[in-house]
Amino acid sequence: MFGEERTRTLLGPADPARHSTIAPPRLSAHDLIVRAEAVAEPAAHHRHARPTRRLVLTAGALTAAVGAAAIVQTFGPSTPDTSGIAGPPGADPGVVLVPVAYGAGTRDAGSELRGLAGRLVDAEYDHRTGRYMYHHTKTWGDPVMTSADGRHHVAFADETKVWQAADGTGKQITTQLEPQYPDQESREYWQRNLKPKAPATPAPDDMPLPAEDLAPLPSGRAQLADLLGVRYGAGAVSKKVSTVYGRYVVPRQTRAEILRVLAEVPGFRWRGQVTDRAGRKGVAITYDDREHNAQSLLIFDPNTGELLAHERLTLSPLRISAYQVILGTAWTDRLD
Repeated sequence: MFGEERTRTLLGPADPARHSTIAPPRLSAHDLIVRAEAVAEPAAHHRHARPTRRLVLTAGALTAAVGAAAIVQTFGPSTPDTSGIAGPPGADPGVVLVPVAYGAGTRDAGSELRGLAGRLVDAEYDHRTGRYMYHHTKTWGDPVMTSADGRHHVAFADETKVWQAADGTGKQITTQLEPQYPDQESREYWQRNLKPKAPATPAPDDMPLPAEDLAPLPSGRAQLADLLGVRYGAGAVSKKVSTVYGRYVVPRQTRAEILRVLAEVPGFRWRGQVTDRAGRKGVAITYDDREHNAQSLLIFDPNTGELLAHERLTLSPLRISAYQVILGTAWTDRLD
């Protein structure tokens, strides 16, 4: 097998990721195997679960198009609480995920992003130092599995804590959470067919991180625009912004420059105030990728400009999405 360095050497200047740092895998190979076995359908059915897009399932009853009207949704309290998932009225708690709600009004995001960049305040970590960059995230939709007939879906979720030093070393702890379903029929189907190998509450996966060349985060606008993949458009930029905030402890000035970069990317729309899945108030921008029938949504802290959450939503009646919240970012000298 080719190693990363040998592959990059062979590709040379043709390597599209030559200036990028690759985040460590959130799951070990063992944990991935356990998950795959857990959702494999019984052999007697002569079917195999197949992966769909890496997306979180949302309430099938929600068919209103994004931007046409606000989506009715019950949100959590104003302080982060990740013990449950918001759902539509009458839904069983923890069964489905629904998209973040926002109003029908929309306008170009450029002036709003530039205004936000100009009034940022310090984040809690801005005047602190430490050996490790610490991140605490929670992700839904990694992966989504669909039955062979395409009717029943199950989406995995996990919570991850990462400590990583400038040389790449550190550790990562991943905890598998309760699977999510788009509807009660899928819930009943997969609970009948899940293989009993995976425990109901599996132990956290504690994985050491190897040394690697962790490129420093640039601070200049031109370099940030290159890092964020502006030349590839708003959809790629949305994903890269999420990666950067999930990997680095981003200082205030760089947060402001990222917002200014986003302000110049065509297609981002301002959505105003929203509430993320952790119950935190933020401001949001979206990009509608009509070519791929998808929408990206980024939620920022209205004071510090930190990225709070990223959602990837399909613009179809099924309304499937992938979602990540960044619950904690810090500098620390401790691996705990």
